[in-house]
Amino acid sequence: MKNRFTTADFAQAKQKNKKITMLTAYDYSMAKIIDQAGIDCLLVGDSLGMVVQGYDSTLEVTMEDMIYHCKAVARAAQNSLIIADMPFLSYHISVEEAVRNAGRLIQQGKAQAVKLEGGIEMTEKIKAIIGAQIPVLGHIGLTPQSVNVFGGFKVQGKELEKAKKLIQDAKALQEAGAFGIVLEAVPEELARIITESVKIPTIGIGAGRYCDGQVLVINDMLGMYSDFTPKFVKQYASLSNAIQTAVKDYAKEVEEGSFPEKKHSFTMEEEILEKLY
Repeated sequence: MKNRFTTADFAQAKQKNKKITMLTAYDYSMAKIIDQAGIDCLLVGDSLGMVVQGYDSTLEVTMEDMIYHCKAVARAAQNSLIIADMPFLSYHISVEEAVRNAGRLIQQGKAQAVKLEGGIEMTEKIKAIIGAQIPVLGHIGLTPQSVNVFGGFKVQGKELEKAKKLIQDAKALQEAGAFGIVLEAVPEELARIITESVKIPTIGIGAGRYCDGQVLVINDMLGMYSDFTPKFVKQYASLSNAIQTAVKDYAKEVEEGSFPEKKHSFTMEEEILEKLY
């Protein structure tokens, strides 16, 4: 068993030019599989609102939802760093509430770090959370909790001023003490500039080849979520089709009586059985 990947390993990975691997996880069974496969980090993402709960955005996800799923993932993961998303409105209202909710994800959810969305405007809260000894992963670019402001899930940073703002945001997050930054849905060239501009690692999702690591939603990369597939997703499997085939085979065998077979059944002693008739 390898040592658990930690936030300190983030900095070392960038220094050694080692790519960081990250995937989302929401439940015990999947988290155990991913963890045993050797992935560096498990992100308990508020994306669960879409791929697990069936909402059309992440905005409905609550602290209770996040704590529940974090606890399930934490029971499984022995090697991966567990990072929990801070859901919508859990850190926006006040510094005190941001620290309190981050603490709940660590204390009750058993995560080892938290992730929150936003740049310069979030630095005061990030500093306070870190001051409470809780590591913070930043997130800029397309920040899904701001979907209503952006007018949908759109690439960010294509215009000059917006690109400059993202570079400033990244530097501000580094200055605030974040141990890394997720860059979502930004042009590859801009992601490269940001990555080269900061000493902390960048984790790309739809940000091209030059980030220090990559993250994907597990349901997307395994072909289990068909409502919407972003351009940046590569499907490494098509489990939706495989699962449907297995379910259809099961239903057919139940209907025709070929399942269960004797090998799937329990037996009892004949002398006891005779007394039941």
